[in-house]
Amino acid sequence: MERYPFEYDPSRSSFAQQAGEWIADVFYDILPEHGFEVRDEQIYMAFQLERAFADKRTIFAEAGVGTGKTLVYLLYTICYARYMRKPAVIACADESLIEQLVKPEGDIAKLIEHLGLAIDARLGKSPDQYLCLIKLEHARVGDEEAGLFEDMTKQLPEFVQSPAAMQTFYSYGDRKDYPALNDEQWNKINWDSFQDCFICEKRHRCGQTLSRDHYRRSKDLIICSHDYYMEHVWTYEGRKREGQLPLLPDHCAVVFDEGHLLESACQKALSYKIKHDVFEELIIRLLQNQIRESLALLIDQAIEQSERMFAALQRKSVVIPGSDRKQILLDDALLHEINQFRGLLASIEDELVYESELFVLNHYQLRIVEEHLEMMQKALALFFISDSLICWLTEEKDGPTLSIMPRTVKEVLKEHVFDSHMPIIFSSATLSVDGSFDYVAESLGIQNYLSFSAASPYDYRSHMKAYAPTWTHGGRFEEKMAAAVHLLKQTGGRALILFPSKEELRRFKTEIAAFPEVFGMNFHFEGDGEISRLIELFQNDETSILCAVSLWEGLDVPGRSLSNVIIWALPFPPQDPVFMAKRSSAKDPFHEVDLPYMLLRLRQGIGRLIRTSSDTGIVSIFYEESSGPHQLRPYIDSIMPEGIRLEELPL
Repeated sequence: MERYPFEYDPSRSSFAQQAGEWIADVFYDILPEHGFEVRDEQIYMAFQLERAFADKRTIFAEAGVGTGKTLVYLLYTICYARYMRKPAVIACADESLIEQLVKPEGDIAKLIEHLGLAIDARLGKSPDQYLCLIKLEHARVGDEEAGLFEDMTKQLPEFVQSPAAMQTFYSYGDRKDYPALNDEQWNKINWDSFQDCFICEKRHRCGQTLSRDHYRRSKDLIICSHDYYMEHVWTYEGRKREGQLPLLPDHCAVVFDEGHLLESACQKALSYKIKHDVFEELIIRLLQNQIRESLALLIDQAIEQSERMFAALQRKSVVIPGSDRKQILLDDALLHEINQFRGLLASIEDELVYESELFVLNHYQLRIVEEHLEMMQKALALFFISDSLICWLTEEKDGPTLSIMPRTVKEVLKEHVFDSHMPIIFSSATLSVDGSFDYVAESLGIQNYLSFSAASPYDYRSHMKAYAPTWTHGGRFEEKMAAAVHLLKQTGGRALILFPSKEELRRFKTEIAAFPEVFGMNFHFEGDGEISRLIELFQNDETSILCAVSLWEGLDVPGRSLSNVIIWALPFPPQDPVFMAKRSSAKDPFHEVDLPYMLLRLRQGIGRLIRTSSDTGIVSIFYEESSGPHQLRPYIDSIMPEGIRLEELPL
């Protein structure tokens, strides 16, 4: 593989400028020879990105649907990675967007085919996208679907059970390898945050571990999710202390595709999770050693206090409608139980310092316990720093889980990402609100950045209609069902229905079976299988319907298969502790938090319809106009594509 796809002359001009000249030739000359349409928006974007790579700056690259922004940033990052001799990272909003990027007809494949480039692009998927051999072993013995998991065990590669050395990389255990499993089945056997990989005897045969070793060797691109990139940032120092490699290797640039969603990924990655059963299992390992009686007594007391603390958390938590998270109502009694637990953890930590000097504890296990106790202390300390935490409780089959996160992620991002002096590209069709990038920049703590906006080249006026029903009874679920059935009949299926929550999707799934008008239409529901497989089925079965919660961004299905987008409700942020905290700290919660979030996501949802210059179709937005001070129609009109206005849905 030649280092550069063009002749680089170090004596002539900067590398970024010469790369920009070659990229302009690609769009003006090379790709048109292969039937690609020349787009001025791509050339404009390429010129803007040249500045970011030349000066190692952060840039908000807002480019509308059809501008071909992915091809632009791919060409720059590949060239820059080879110049710096380090891979670049492409961080996508979720796993389905990763699959869209690397699918056989995706943009990377196009560059390989039409430019003759040998691109080394490897996937760095999140741990929960991989099979856990330990959980699979438990499921095949004790689960009600044990037969299913027994069959999966028999289909594992031979080397998983064999001690023989492996000669080559062998990928297995990816969520995509099990497309027929629904989400509930997959969650029984996939990795989760409470799996202790440090002591797992199968870790050197684990699909996740093998995949990690594989992608670290990439010379051009590592493609991962926002979540995984932020997990890399958050665990970087801790993994180095533990003698482990960081999740991602040293890299030269980062592209955040659908970058407006990065904040939620940051908050998810920066959260702590505490569970009584996990703590108890970890701490009692110390009792297997010859420890002093004083430490053994402290361990027993800590286990009992952990039980009391979680019992108090359950008493002081209330269900949040429409969320699986429970709000924790802090009071002095609950804080007392938390502080008592912290005190016992501190005493155990002091005792472990003395025990380590006696050399009676296994050094490896001791380090694991100390790291876990340190994490718990950091998390629980946030309860006693005013206005510094967001917390919630989730109830699961094996007991409650306490989740804790800092209220702001800005400091971590500034120190570990934006001060790293490398090109950072935020790419999306929706990064600005009313022409300003302040909402996204402020949420991430970015003060110094470049930015540009390029409009979509499509003639929406000739290819798209937008409707909003007029409800008789306030847009009740029954009314929405009737409107949806009417629209599905109108287009003969060929529809994407976007829901604001899993609960509404599940209710639709139950009730649509009672409508004879849609008998014979195939429905694909998110959660019933691996998401990229569902998208493939939808695209290949032209008259089918795809019902989803997470596909507001990135879904790219050109042609007649997607001729009808139904937005079930305006995508306001959920009523969960994270957004409740953001609202509580805002002077004007509606205009500072709820409205910008909704408008960005609504623009993304509308953008799923027209993916090529020949696409046509309809978008319907199911909402009820507020009778209060926040009239929504002007805001919705402001984000519609040029030439499109909402019309009354003829029912």
